[in-house]
Amino acid sequence: MKVDRRSFLGLGLGAVAGVAVSPIGIKLTDDSSIWSQNWPWTPVPVDGEVTYESSVCSLCPGSCGLSVRKIDDRPVKIEGLAGHPVNGGGACLHGISGLQYLYDPARVKTPLKKNGDKFEEISWDDAIALVAGKLADIRKSGSPEKLACIADKEQGSVSGLFQRLLKTFGSPNFYTMPSLESYLELTAEVLHGEGMTIGFDLENSDFVLSFGAGIIEGWGSPVNCFKANASRKERHAKLYQIESRLSNTAANADKWIPIKPGTEADLALGLCAVILENKLFNSMAVANFRGGLNKLAAALQKNYSPSKTAEITGVKVSDIEKMATLFAKAKMPVAVFGKGRGDGAQSLKELAAVHTLNCLVGNINKKGGAFVQLKSDYLEFPDESMDSIADAGFAKNKTGRYVSQLIEKVNESSKPVVEALFVYNANPCYSLHDAKSVKQAVGKVPFVVSFSSFLDETAKEADIILPSHTFLERLEDVPSGAGLAKTVVGLTKPVSQPVFNTKNPGDAVILIAKALEGSIAQSFEWESYDECLESVAGGIWDSLSEDGYAIISEGIPSGFVAVNVSYLADNPATIQAQGDDELILIPIDNMRLINAGIAASPFAIKTVSDNVLKGSDSVVEINPLTARGLKDRGYATLTTPIGKARVMINLNEGMMPGVIGMVKGLGHTLNTKHMSNKYVSNKGINVNDLIGPVIESGSGLDAAFGIKVKIFKA
Repeated sequence: MKVDRRSFLGLGLGAVAGVAVSPIGIKLTDDSSIWSQNWPWTPVPVDGEVTYESSVCSLCPGSCGLSVRKIDDRPVKIEGLAGHPVNGGGACLHGISGLQYLYDPARVKTPLKKNGDKFEEISWDDAIALVAGKLADIRKSGSPEKLACIADKEQGSVSGLFQRLLKTFGSPNFYTMPSLESYLELTAEVLHGEGMTIGFDLENSDFVLSFGAGIIEGWGSPVNCFKANASRKERHAKLYQIESRLSNTAANADKWIPIKPGTEADLALGLCAVILENKLFNSMAVANFRGGLNKLAAALQKNYSPSKTAEITGVKVSDIEKMATLFAKAKMPVAVFGKGRGDGAQSLKELAAVHTLNCLVGNINKKGGAFVQLKSDYLEFPDESMDSIADAGFAKNKTGRYVSQLIEKVNESSKPVVEALFVYNANPCYSLHDAKSVKQAVGKVPFVVSFSSFLDETAKEADIILPSHTFLERLEDVPSGAGLAKTVVGLTKPVSQPVFNTKNPGDAVILIAKALEGSIAQSFEWESYDECLESVAGGIWDSLSEDGYAIISEGIPSGFVAVNVSYLADNPATIQAQGDDELILIPIDNMRLINAGIAASPFAIKTVSDNVLKGSDSVVEINPLTARGLKDRGYATLTTPIGKARVMINLNEGMMPGVIGMVKGLGHTLNTKHMSNKYVSNKGINVNDLIGPVIESGSGLDAAFGIKVKIFKA
């Protein structure tokens, strides 16, 4: 099945007609119950009054505004919210499928406690008491720092409550999963200073140089990117896409630049070298450089001449010189980083090198460029009440800066590094590289509490599950965190009464804190999460409650921006893939699938191309020159240093020779006793079972862009 570009964009923009006319009918109609939505578990509303309520989607960092159609208070349809500052009426297929998450009978319906290999239902009172009792024991033992939390993001009031609980308990060990926003902040920290982040004005740029960013594959705020890309032709703007595969973004670009995977940082530095050598830089911008520009320039001229860069990257010398010249001479150029969706493993050297291009040409805090500004700080939590135990524990060093380092240290130690672990809105046992090793680490933690709505791969390892409302059942602030040129905070609203015995995770945290009593309880004075949100978001609460969103920053930032290039001057660039074989397996982002946390909905799975998923088989892309006798649609076995899998072959000339691509977001192993899960569970392979982490020296990030692989006929 082939999905053409027009249909892809139509579906991406959320138009009902786009869904209807896009060539996915065969897959959708091969199961009449899904196409007609006549599942046995789907509520069929009676006739009644039709109303509409606005909310915000929190399934991805896009933070799109939604309009929910209701009949007699029952949500029956989701569309994009017209006039919303992020998506302006558009919605992706995941957002419009949100009702499937709401009514899914496979949800965790009530608190669960693990008893042997099975879970048993318990009351909320008993569950909170068990969690608080375990935490109290850890605190009494004198090791409060052995409580850790893994959440999806740092921003927002719910994450703020988790951080507040850990701090007043006495632990610095709050971690977030890899995300584009975290990489934006880290890049800004390295080049510009702490407390900063980066946004990209794609809507006004006249030359976008993308280092693998899937502009129409879910990067950033997907619908916002779709719209910016759709207007590119009218604005006579150019898009050059640099990646090892002819993705939808590359096919839509003005020029596709194939590159050896893992050498994107080298190419960015090579382009910087051309700009410096030919004096194409902005002299006023370069005057703001600190930390050894002359040292960096000398190193670039020595190590990244066009000929050397071409040898490293596989990109032609003529293309290197042309790209550098076109980028430097464009009126409003912007270079964007973050391969795929930008939430997978990334190299800090690559991120910093790409953003240095923006700094060299001087299009920082200018129309069509990159915006460097302070992180949004719209929440005003009161000071915490800290006792001596909390002060001592919180002052200790974190177990590791990143979640991958936490996992590594837990597995390496013969004694428990973490005594209790909270997991909120994240699924590390599925989403991180070497998922089996992550599962092993989580299994070594004596007490794990999951706040998941579903029995996902990580929740299955938990001792207690405190199930959360879906985004359609709860109130919550949702800050945009996807490299937008403006900062918008949206508000999810409870457009439905809770379908099951679940809670807002903010309420669950408050209940735990109150049960712990003492100074911890004193720091959680609110009776409910709703009261807490209204209090801590007081500065923007009127806008949030009345309009459904608040614009924190808009327009072009002002102010002097210094650039410190010492990190680039002192650290190596190239990242080597793990293994000794010739071929490289790389992960691929697909707009119809979700990589992190929650699994894609049954509807979304049914829209996936046969070139990605055939039945229950993952399909890998491989160039015919690399196939070595393997047949199109035939089966093969992939073997990497950490795992192997049986896959189907898709011969594709759009994949560089020597590279094999496998789509992310498949291979979930959910509880299959519910009929709904048969549409999403055991479908394909989780590529994270085949790729191991590669820790980048100088940053500590997992920078594994892929892994060496063998392939042979099955």
